[in-house]
Amino acid sequence: MIRYRFTAAWRLAAALTLASAFFPAFAFEAGEPVAPVQVADRGELVLEQGALRYRPWSSAELAGSVGVVLHVAGRLSARDLNAPIIEAIEAADFPSERFQATTIVNTDDAVFGSSMFVRKSVESSKRDVPEMQFVVDEDSAVQSAWNLARGGSAVVVHDAAGRVRFAKDGPLTLYEVNHVMDLLSAMLDPAEQEPSALAPNGPSADGLARNEH
Repeated sequence: MIRYRFTAAWRLAAALTLASAFFPAFAFEAGEPVAPVQVADRGELVLEQGALRYRPWSSAELAGSVGVVLHVAGRLSARDLNAPIIEAIEAADFPSERFQATTIVNTDDAVFGSSMFVRKSVESSKRDVPEMQFVVDEDSAVQSAWNLARGGSAVVVHDAAGRVRFAKDGPLTLYEVNHVMDLLSAMLDPAEQEPSALAPNGPSADGLARNEH
């Protein structure tokens, strides 16, 4: 999960700045893998014996663990958009052997001249929380492949087979945060009942939240 040093006090005010932003056509399909994409320009941060290096990252790697992907523009305002789901996941303390949180930071979508500082902040977060997976995308590869809005934040929940179970391009409502947490808990604990599809007034019944702009 990105927090650029994982601060506990997240703010929602930045969500208002993108309330009227244009969101492109939705690119996720419930029950199917995300659109395939590889990040070769930078890629996943790996910490080995105190040294950081980058390696290519592929969306195919999502299979194998239940997880959440947070895709975020390299801007402070975008970082804050989905603070509630980040805080909820941190508090839940899901088992690391079966749950993977992946944060993809699009440094190609940063304030002019700030991409290097954003990258350094992500690298610092990796040192602080080495069990988290961070991917630095310097070419907007994921944003383009998944047709995500620039300047924003998207959340994708996937099962252990890498299939999309929930997705939204934009800030999650409290209703959606609670649904995502129930969904993750059910996928990680077979004894729990999986939540019903979201109500028509919320995201669509297939579990995918679409923004109408």
